[in-house]
Amino acid sequence: MRHTLPIAPQFYVTAPQPCPYLDGRMERKLFTALQGDTAGPLNDTLSKQGFRRSQNVLYRPSCAECSACMSARIRVADFEPSRSQRRVLKRNTHLKRRATSPWATEEQYELFRQYLDNRHAQGGMADMDMFEFAAMIEETPVRSRVIEYTHVDDPDAGPLAACLTDILDDGLSMVYSFFDPSLDNASPGTYLILDHIAIAQELKLPYVYLGYWVPGSRKMGYKARFKGIEVYRGGKWQDIGDPEDYDSDLHPLSTDPIAEQVAKITLPGSHPAGE
Repeated sequence: MRHTLPIAPQFYVTAPQPCPYLDGRMERKLFTALQGDTAGPLNDTLSKQGFRRSQNVLYRPSCAECSACMSARIRVADFEPSRSQRRVLKRNTHLKRRATSPWATEEQYELFRQYLDNRHAQGGMADMDMFEFAAMIEETPVRSRVIEYTHVDDPDAGPLAACLTDILDDGLSMVYSFFDPSLDNASPGTYLILDHIAIAQELKLPYVYLGYWVPGSRKMGYKARFKGIEVYRGGKWQDIGDPEDYDSDLHPLSTDPIAEQVAKITLPGSHPAGE
């Protein structure tokens, strides 16, 4: 009998480039391609080990002297909204959720451009054109949705906020979210997370993956305010504890050599890692 062995994914490392979160630092990513019939299981498995998806690539930070960036997720069963988060829910009752297939529209791109120009004019995505935006939304080999939020009284006027979301076997992964900058006073970023928690509850999924939390980065601070949040640190998920206890100082031994990192990665069909 002839047996076909699964082909293990190949892992690569990017060249160092300026860190988008902490000034004066260089970032480096460990990444692998996401394609074929194994794309879904690989996305599920590596997301549980701190990886994130960007189009058809899975990546996680692997900086030479820094380990500040940590993947964060919310334990849905342990979440309770704070008083300020309940106020955010009330301030956004005018928004109506609409889930669509991952297909880019001109209205989404216009909203995306407004968001970037207001929030991330100097960021790495600042020059994205419509074709690159469409690739970000549509080039997904896994189960993805675009969750749009329209005005409840005028749903045909176009989205006021949106999030590209992957549906994992154990949760929702918020790949990228953006919103109308004029809604800033209503804290739309926080609202999108709160609504994804509600979606996960409806789907009976245990986690909502938020991307990376970075101690010392002001733009990431809000993620630590959600009850039930945990971070992937030292090869396992753990409660975030007191955010002030984290050290983001540089250290030459803060990360393992690349070969050791790859050797510790669990692939689909193996025992779960970091759980």
